[in-house]
Amino acid sequence: MPMQTWFREAKLGVFVHWGVYAVDGVPESWSFYTGQVSHERYMKQLDGFTASRYDPRAWAELFARAGARYAVLTARHHDGVALWDSAHGGLDVVRHTPAGRDLIAGYADALRERGLKVGLYYSHSDWNHPDYASTRHPAPDEDPPNPLAHARPGAEDPVAWARYLAYRDGQVGELVNRFRPDLLWFDGEWERTEEQWGLDALAARILAGNPDTVLNARMLSHGDYATPEQGVPLQAPEGPWELCLTVNDSWGFQHQDHNHKSVRQLVRYFTETIGAGGNLLLDVGPREDGTIPAEQAERLTGLGAWIARHAEAVYGTVAGLPPGHHYGPSTLSADRRTLYLVCFDTPRETVSVRGLRNRVRRVRALGTGAGLGHRVTGGLHDVPGVTWIDAPAATDVDEYATVLAVELDGELDLYQGTGRR
Repeated sequence: MPMQTWFREAKLGVFVHWGVYAVDGVPESWSFYTGQVSHERYMKQLDGFTASRYDPRAWAELFARAGARYAVLTARHHDGVALWDSAHGGLDVVRHTPAGRDLIAGYADALRERGLKVGLYYSHSDWNHPDYASTRHPAPDEDPPNPLAHARPGAEDPVAWARYLAYRDGQVGELVNRFRPDLLWFDGEWERTEEQWGLDALAARILAGNPDTVLNARMLSHGDYATPEQGVPLQAPEGPWELCLTVNDSWGFQHQDHNHKSVRQLVRYFTETIGAGGNLLLDVGPREDGTIPAEQAERLTGLGAWIARHAEAVYGTVAGLPPGHHYGPSTLSADRRTLYLVCFDTPRETVSVRGLRNRVRRVRALGTGAGLGHRVTGGLHDVPGVTWIDAPAATDVDEYATVLAVELDGELDLYQGTGRR
């Protein structure tokens, strides 16, 4: 099935890691898996998860203001705690936390009211399920240790494993049938093979309920796009892809983590990602009450303001110039007749483009529309010279990144040879 066009065109999504781990501000699921905290302490957080100030419409408004076209919420992480009223399995926020209600329906409705696509994260793994064999390192003070701590991966009783897959499939079926997500973002696949996970049957079940559902690469051979994390790849993955990036250093809310990336850094990550043909999935971690920390909301708003000023270079574009043609990322209009050059630093004297065979019709600074002079020097036979663009005036330079729109006399035509005769 062809990839849904909305995903390729979205450019920005918001990842939301929200769960009981926000109560103590410990790493989601991993903190008890690695023994950072005891299993008992981790699960005690169920008693403090209130969602008392959760306002999904405020979330959706913030995400739209950021320029995002979709969001992905952690419906169930590896800890097995579901954010909806599930008839499968024993842990959910409806029955086991003071929140006492489904938290996904309002999220899905609010996003759709703002025209955003709905994504849900779900982990194949459940480190709390009695039928799930896993390796876990017990904390030093864990007495008695959780019996799952000593189970061996791949050593499941076939009957128990069949029960586990029925549970996993049942929960995914609930997500598909109740909330009709546009995207399902799976995780935890590394612990088993595709055959052990039964992904053929799971994919068939999902697509039977909604044939247009986008699936990430953690559905293995059934995935539609790649999901690198925490760093722009030096070589873009083949096909559609998405960079998953935290605003600070943590996926979920952690009280002590104030190392937030600046808006300028986020603009850089964003433009480098879309310039290489990917989407940025920018992660925030709400507090247990459902509020998004002000520092993270400010970053989303700042990035959104930059995108709004340069929307022409963002939406409706494709990957830009290969490395070596321009010192910075770039995008290309869908008709391949306008290049958008991103300049992170204030241009001095000129901005150059190498290997451009096209004649340049016009150059302007996005945001202000100021026209810029341009000329070509050098060139021999079929080897083009260097196109030089006059640096914009100080009043036309953007605070975070300046974008120059280079209008061409036809579709982009690049020389990529050695320059030798």
